[in-house]
Amino acid sequence: MMRRLVVLLAVLAGACGLSACSTVGYYYQAARGQFEIFRTARPIGRWLADPATSADLRTRLEAVRSIRRFASSELGLPDNGSYRDYADLHRPFVVWNVVAAPEFSTRPHEWCFPFAGCVRYKGWFHEQAARTAAGGLAAQGFDVFVYGVPAYSTLGWFDDPVLNTFIRYPRPEIARMIFHELAHQLVYVPGDSTFNESFATAVEREGVRRWLARDGTEAERRTAENLSRYRQDFLALVQGFRGELDALYASPLDPARMRVAKAEAFRTLAGRYEALKRSWGGFAGYDRWFAPPLGNAHVASVATYTDWLPAFDALLAREHGDLPRFYDAVRQLASASPDVRRERLADLAGR
Repeated sequence: MMRRLVVLLAVLAGACGLSACSTVGYYYQAARGQFEIFRTARPIGRWLADPATSADLRTRLEAVRSIRRFASSELGLPDNGSYRDYADLHRPFVVWNVVAAPEFSTRPHEWCFPFAGCVRYKGWFHEQAARTAAGGLAAQGFDVFVYGVPAYSTLGWFDDPVLNTFIRYPRPEIARMIFHELAHQLVYVPGDSTFNESFATAVEREGVRRWLARDGTEAERRTAENLSRYRQDFLALVQGFRGELDALYASPLDPARMRVAKAEAFRTLAGRYEALKRSWGGFAGYDRWFAPPLGNAHVASVATYTDWLPAFDALLAREHGDLPRFYDAVRQLASASPDVRRERLADLAGR
């Protein structure tokens, strides 16, 4: 693992010769943050054998072990060293992502990196660094959104550990996180964030459904059903609003009038969310997302994870829920050219 990290550092440092040297600072913080995770992580078995490990953490780590076995044995996800160690980073999130979008567009800005290709978010291991970067983008006229991320995948380059940033979640949510991140190790297309995230979201949803059916308690199934309903309502709200925004931005308004109309549109969105919360009985799980100032980057961040979700759901149904056949079909999509891939996904989604 350390040898791989040294090689990766060398490649990233060499990128200075290929692009602006100002990016070296970003690569350095990324490598340093990743190294800190490795330095902190210990095998779950050692945590369980340590008498200083609390009873609550012990129970949760045992649950992780069971979920991890399920991921490979029942879902066909990679059977490797990922999520077999645990690390306590002593902070609420592992990274903070920055999303940016133009003032009058919901299409996200992209950043390009070695190995990962171009992505629609940029992660920082320290919140203040993320907010400083977001401030620079805002000064250029972008709408920006900074949000904490509890887990991410190194795409199989390293063994990703379980983190304190999500170990306190309910068991179905822990399962969702692990299934999602392992899916990235199974299929990943450099430069196509929406494909990657929509696929991983489809895998997490199907994985949690199957895990709950086999290992979940009745209370967990009820909670997961409610959370799924809230999530679907939230996605429908934001996706519908995105269509309204796109129509607004395509209209012939001058910039000054467009800004007024945009501000009113986002006030309307906030009001719709308050009405939605009332229908949920006050569940406030999306308050952080709706914290002002709202902007195009918020909408863009959701689209990245869900735009092709209907296509992957349709593909899984076409394969009659057979996951190995589904994964093979996804790999075929991944190997196609970007234009052909988008065309096939659009056909699957009925667009």
